[in-house]
Amino acid sequence: MKECPRCRNNMSEGFVLDRGDHNQLAQQRWVEGEPVKSFWLGLKTSGREAFQVTTWRCDRCGYLESYANTAAP
Repeated sequence: MKECPRCRNNMSEGFVLDRGDHNQLAQQRWVEGEPVKSFWLGLKTSGREAFQVTTWRCDRCGYLESYANTAAP
């Protein structure tokens, strides 16, 4: 169990919901570098490292803490 750094209560693991092509549900990802706009895709991401984001939420105060530890497919 993870402890909240603000109020010392328990935190629960989860994720932040993201929407992709055709409003498809997906898990949020962290992508290295600054965002570069693309006319067709919204943002250019090819050749950049990307990680799925896991987020912990405090059961008491609602504080969110996010981590990008595992490579995204």
